[in-house]
Amino acid sequence: MAATAEMPPTAGRKYEKVLQILDRNRRDRSRLVPILQEVQEEYRYLPEEVMTLVATTLGLPPAKVYGVATFYSHFALAPKGKHVIRVCDGTACHVKGSQELVDALRARLDLGGPCSTTPDMLFTLETVSCLGACGLAPAMVVNEAVHGQVGAAAACAIVDGICREEGL
Repeated sequence: MAATAEMPPTAGRKYEKVLQILDRNRRDRSRLVPILQEVQEEYRYLPEEVMTLVATTLGLPPAKVYGVATFYSHFALAPKGKHVIRVCDGTACHVKGSQELVDALRARLDLGGPCSTTPDMLFTLETVSCLGACGLAPAMVVNEAVHGQVGAAAACAIVDGICREEGL
């Protein structure tokens, strides 16, 4: 694949996956959201330099790409771990103890201060406003699996199971 005129030849190799994604989407600016989704699947977040490359390639201002990336909560601008844990903190979950889940998971994952991702990039812990599973409160989603009526011990057991699967 030839490098584009805007990039030095080494950049083409560095961003080969992004260029493949752009090519699969016919470098069509109307496909910006699907392009960003594919890029995020590849990197697990949207690196700033990649968003700039996407913008340049599609003939869009970088601010437009950044605006789309920040508008949709699905997109992440910081690296996320391999396993993303989302704990619901909506009203039903909060009343049923979701903060206990967060506290237990932060302790189990040794996440101090504002950190939400483990240093080994294995886990990211997030709180979300609603998972749409109020009847299962308190609820959490690990990757794409929904876990309902989860207590702190069960939440930590789920993490322990993932660690065993990862050979830790």
